[in-house]
Amino acid sequence: MSRLPRDLWLRRLDELDVETDHARIYGITARHEFPWDMNQALSFALFRTYAVPSIGVLLHDTGEFTSRTQKRYDDTALILDHIGEHGLDSEEGRRALRRMNRMHAMYDISPDDLRYVLCTFVAVPIRWLDEHGWRPMTEKEKQASARYYTELGRHMGIRDIPATWQDFGGAMDAYEADHFGYDPRAREVADATLRLMATFPPNHHAPAAAVIRFSRAYMDDALLDAFRYPRPTAAERRTARVALQARNAWLRRRPPRLLPQHARDVGNIRSYPAGYDVAALGTFEPYGTMTRCPHA
Repeated sequence: MSRLPRDLWLRRLDELDVETDHARIYGITARHEFPWDMNQALSFALFRTYAVPSIGVLLHDTGEFTSRTQKRYDDTALILDHIGEHGLDSEEGRRALRRMNRMHAMYDISPDDLRYVLCTFVAVPIRWLDEHGWRPMTEKEKQASARYYTELGRHMGIRDIPATWQDFGGAMDAYEADHFGYDPRAREVADATLRLMATFPPNHHAPAAAVIRFSRAYMDDALLDAFRYPRPTAAERRTARVALQARNAWLRRRPPRLLPQHARDVGNIRSYPAGYDVAALGTFEPYGTMTRCPHA
């Protein structure tokens, strides 16, 4: 039996149209070509939003990200993955979307902050894969990612969504330049998240302090400075880069992934060993009356 070509999915992507097949293209990218990388990149995307104090402080004050960090991580990943797996035109996808929107409606979140978070979901994975992936994303994949999150953002009621993947990145950069800043409560959320990441396989085989230092080696200086984290040494950054280069060299020799890999398959999701109901995920009561959205 002949070995499947490594570019099997790239050939399939060539047959698809961004305008009509963007969700399918994004699914191939996220669940066949780069499942581990997309999980890492989206985790870093959410992580960097904590450096905007209006976001980081809200997440801190709910208590969800500091006292129930694993569950909050799991719920976020599962809801987003449920939407991606089933699609916004399906009942299952809409159930997950309703759960997410109802959670957001409990809190007084600014439209600008919501738009910024959406921008990170597009810009951070593109930059991660261009720098650290076993291959860079193609132009079609980048366009499909922007189209996918544009559609998701519209279903979330977000307005003034950027038009292109380049615009998503520019909007993210501009927002961070204006809003990144230190707050000790946001720093607590970041610290709790890094401690959780140190427990994920295969990270749990190494000392937590080493894993955390290794994770910070992938962060840009603006993000590090916003949390007042020490900047990694040149040697630490080089080691982190070489580690992924070695992994990528191995991946390039691997056959294409035929079965999709979902967030629940990676091993980081641990709150629901017996399965989950997407309608029961997340939070159901705001932590205080001052956070209730006036339009909910």
